[in-house]
Amino acid sequence: MPAAHATIPTTSASRYLQQLCKHWSHKFAVTFTPQHGTIPFDDTRVCTLDASPIRLALRIEAADDATLERTQGVVIEHLKRFAFREEFGDVVWKRAA
Repeated sequence: MPAAHATIPTTSASRYLQQLCKHWSHKFAVTFTPQHGTIPFDDTRVCTLDASPIRLALRIEAADDATLERTQGVVIEHLKRFAFREEFGDVVWKRAA
């Protein structure tokens, strides 16, 4: 399965992780703590989040490249809505090995 990861510097990582997880918990079987979350969008797409005091790490796995890119966009779009007070600029995704 193709995968990609991104790291976003922020001191509000835990808050954003929890907001994203709570947002999608109404539709998906989301699990999370203040430091780690998993959003299984379906059988072919999953987003894993890890928060530290200085950054939010995101990892997305998907069935194919097109689904991976689309899911990356959806996750970042939602994150930017929740984090409207911060400017993340262009989030750089790197392919996971």
